[in-house]
Amino acid sequence: MVKYKTGIGEKVFKVFNVTVLFLFGLTTLYPFIYIIALSLNEGVDSMKGGIWLFPRKFTLFNYQYVLSNHLIQNAYIITIGRTVIGTLLSISVTALVAYGLSYRNLPYKRGIMTFIIIPMVFNGGLIPYYLQLRALGLLNKFWVYIFPFSFSIFNMFVMRKFFMDIPESLNESAFIDGATYLQTLYKIVLPLSKPMLAALSLFTAVNQWNDWFSGAFYVSDLKLIPVQTYLQKILSADSLQMLTGDNRMVAEAAVRQGQYKEMTITAVKMSVVVIGTLPILCVYPFLQKYFVKGMLVGAIKG
Repeated sequence: MVKYKTGIGEKVFKVFNVTVLFLFGLTTLYPFIYIIALSLNEGVDSMKGGIWLFPRKFTLFNYQYVLSNHLIQNAYIITIGRTVIGTLLSISVTALVAYGLSYRNLPYKRGIMTFIIIPMVFNGGLIPYYLQLRALGLLNKFWVYIFPFSFSIFNMFVMRKFFMDIPESLNESAFIDGATYLQTLYKIVLPLSKPMLAALSLFTAVNQWNDWFSGAFYVSDLKLIPVQTYLQKILSADSLQMLTGDNRMVAEAAVRQGQYKEMTITAVKMSVVVIGTLPILCVYPFLQKYFVKGMLVGAIKG
């Protein structure tokens, strides 16, 4: 067996490529490291500067101050609820539609596809959408985060293409054994589509978690706003009272411990940024292999 000998030019290119990618990765990771360092450092000390990678005066009080706020506690419950329920409902509804449209002999298939494609090309706009939500009674309700996102046209096309690539003989053998269409979907088609479903579930969950727009414009009840909307609101706050005005007990305890005077609104804001982004970042590594595999399979098969 002949061994391939790497040339000098190829080695130089490999070193250059790795170096550039490392620096690019560092530039995307460092801002988050910097925010974590600031959130774990005493606020007044942070104002002196010189904090790059690690906190100089370590403290967890910034997180204690933020997490004791009942608004952000409730915002976390809303965000987790909408992410879990919204993702499950969206994937389920979209899979049902995609499975039906994957059959080549489906009656009126072309008309249904045209009806589905139109909203991808033409958008009614914000005001008609708002009026529609009001007519449906979804304004200032938890379900405004769920029902409008229960079907994704893009995800439907990805699922449909994947379902069409599954051999028809599997479906036919299931029908011969007496299985219904739903049984075939849940016992044969979906188990074979796990990588694709994991990738689309990750997309949907990230969109649900990061959506601040719905909470800012369609919900006025503070008890129903998600974490990202809360984060968007407090980033424009200019005082700790505006940020977490209900933390009187924590503030009094901090004064007794001599910690309150070391707090600044910037340090508390950094803590909220970490609290709002860290959970979804922790989920991604566990789904990364399914994410890459699912999207590549959906793109290559044909």
